[in-house]
Amino acid sequence: MNLLIHDLTAEEWNQAADSFRTWNVISDAGTIRPCIGCFHCWTGGSGRCAFKDGYDNMCGLIHEADEMVVMSRYTYGGFSRFVKNVFDRSIGYVLPEFETAYGEMHHKRRFPEEKPVTFRFRGCHLSSEQKEKAAAYAAAVCRNLRGRVKDIFFDECDPAEESNALPGDPAARSGILFVDCSLRGQRSNTAVFLKKCKAELKAPAGLVSLSSCADMNKIARAIGRADTVVMGIPLYVDGLPASALQLMDQVKALGTGNRCKLYALVNNGLYESRQNVNLLRMIKEFCAANGLIYRGALAIGAGEVVGTLMRGHKRSLWPARNAQAGIARLAEAIRADGQTEDIYADPFLFPRWLYILIANINWQRLKKR
Repeated sequence: MNLLIHDLTAEEWNQAADSFRTWNVISDAGTIRPCIGCFHCWTGGSGRCAFKDGYDNMCGLIHEADEMVVMSRYTYGGFSRFVKNVFDRSIGYVLPEFETAYGEMHHKRRFPEEKPVTFRFRGCHLSSEQKEKAAAYAAAVCRNLRGRVKDIFFDECDPAEESNALPGDPAARSGILFVDCSLRGQRSNTAVFLKKCKAELKAPAGLVSLSSCADMNKIARAIGRADTVVMGIPLYVDGLPASALQLMDQVKALGTGNRCKLYALVNNGLYESRQNVNLLRMIKEFCAANGLIYRGALAIGAGEVVGTLMRGHKRSLWPARNAQAGIARLAEAIRADGQTEDIYADPFLFPRWLYILIANINWQRLKKR
């Protein structure tokens, strides 16, 4: 049996349903919870999620499917919030352990197959550049889930699906706001990096976290009051996590992004900082679409090791030196109200093979608990 994951409206689904009567269909039932990075799907060994909300066995559904079709509204170069949430909840399809594949670090296969996936993106008058972004993102998702892109299509959508942002009031903005988009709270490496940056800034700044504030409207309105926002975002399945997309949806709906200056501090658990490139493209497109002024970013690779070494130390140990230097450069740009180029920070004098070895030993230890 094949698998369809879609975010079609009721009207669009009525037109398409006949073609998928014999398929397993994953759609928005209103019950899906966001991935919180607890890793139960990996430490438990089965690939199943701890949240029993009807989307807890995506690993098994993907494995049992002969092939997959993904239908999503084009959103900043990737999936809509619901479709991205489904993929965030599907990481159990691969193993937590790592290996080198395609010349970079990736998770090992849980299953021997190479799943064929067809992608259909909907958008209004998508440019060739936007289509290239979506194609690059789809390819990255398939690399990390160890599948392959069978085909990719772009469909023109109803303009009514595209909501317009309301203009904000740039004259009312003041201050600096750090926004932690990780749902892991104080356990997250994102929190460590943001706190280090805030300390380097040596200037008054607020800090809000999606893990401790369930009211996205409140955070979106706080962004509307800030002159400068520093957004900390972990990489989830090669792009924005669904929780960050939810916040961005609120910023768009309320129109609170207009003329806000935005810096990004992103990280991933893979070795190469360059694997954050699709995430940064999405943030840039979000800024361009909603009136924010993109000021630059720091992208950190091997976030688990670097975050652990930074946690609780006044001076970062040597593998974290590039990230620490990048944080200092980012803080200086924020303090000077200036622009910085995107900074990519890999571990300093810490080879990929050693990172993989240590990470795999640690995962084996966690699975035995």
